[in-house]
Amino acid sequence: MKTVVMKFGGTSVATPEKIIGVAKRAIREKEKGHRVVIVVSAMGKTTDTLLALAGEISAEPSKREMDMLLATGEQVTISLLAMAFKSLGHEALSFTGWQAGIETESVPRNARIETIHTERLERVLDNGFICVVAGFQGVDRIGNITTLGRGGSDTTAVALAAALGADKCEIYTDVDGVYTSDPRSVTGARKLEQISYDEMLELANLGAGVLHPRAVEFAKNNKVPLSVRASYSDVPGTIIQEVITVEKNLIVRGVAFEPGIARVTVSYKKPFNGSLANIFTKLAEHHIDVDIIVQSITDEFPPSVSFSIKEESLEETKRVLNEFQENIRFSAANYEVGLSKVSIVGSGMVSNPGVAAQMFDILRVQGIPVKMVSTSEIKISVVVPETDMQAAANALHDAFGLSE
Repeated sequence: MKTVVMKFGGTSVATPEKIIGVAKRAIREKEKGHRVVIVVSAMGKTTDTLLALAGEISAEPSKREMDMLLATGEQVTISLLAMAFKSLGHEALSFTGWQAGIETESVPRNARIETIHTERLERVLDNGFICVVAGFQGVDRIGNITTLGRGGSDTTAVALAAALGADKCEIYTDVDGVYTSDPRSVTGARKLEQISYDEMLELANLGAGVLHPRAVEFAKNNKVPLSVRASYSDVPGTIIQEVITVEKNLIVRGVAFEPGIARVTVSYKKPFNGSLANIFTKLAEHHIDVDIIVQSITDEFPPSVSFSIKEESLEETKRVLNEFQENIRFSAANYEVGLSKVSIVGSGMVSNPGVAAQMFDILRVQGIPVKMVSTSEIKISVVVPETDMQAAANALHDAFGLSE
């Protein structure tokens, strides 16, 4: 029997009526003779409501207790969905993350899955039940409930698909596939029939919210057949796989953008060997993600290093730098907020020189200043003022021929 993993996000299970609709869709897969695993998020804005409740209790709530609190959102959904299956005449059992055998590292609020013990799920599936699993959560080795970060239900679904050897993993959401850019902000954005794992991973890391980056990484590493589809229709979605067979002539295949970026510049009075390692080791120890890094060393000016982070990490970054200034041995730190990151992604860049020059020229014509630059084989990212973010994304999307 084929095994199918289906994941439904918060908007897809926001009401009892939508939950019943999800159950009916899953039953159609079951009636094809498949073993079916459903992964769900918390209903609607439940997670936001829980975060707000915690904020009313404490300005800095314990991360461990936040995991305990936030994990309850998915537990509501799985129990209601299992009830829906029963009311429609099909046997189903609900499982929290730890009941499903999902073991994670001990990092509250942002844990990574280390292993999945599938024995219990396999037994239940073999007995003809539908398994309904809470996304976004697991348990560490000493029994603490952990959560996987926002969007972590995608990761749960793909990781389960890999562990169970599923024939396909379908991510159902409120959009009908992966688009060349966010259609809410970019005129002419269109749905892609296919996209490679590498391109999707870059887009996900660069702000495209349709899939969680860890989910794409799991899919790529385990060759999990992955698709993104609409929960409200049967229209074919976007297939994510190793090699694409359509639209191969496009050099750039997507434009991503992300607001809420801050730039940190650390200056020195004189060069100090090991300073970069000291800075980024300390930031890593405090789980602060650093993105673009630019170092400047000249004879005329004091050395400095600039790096970008998310604004939500700025206060923690300031605290770490201030606490370890003597160890890091820098003389001053400056901070700039109100920035965004705009990126172009496409595997065609590898064999087409001059894409970066074209990108910079497009931004120059639009009068958009570039603060920082980062490149890889298949992407170019620039940091620009947040006020210019949408203008930059639209100009790049149009200039590289992505519009409908």
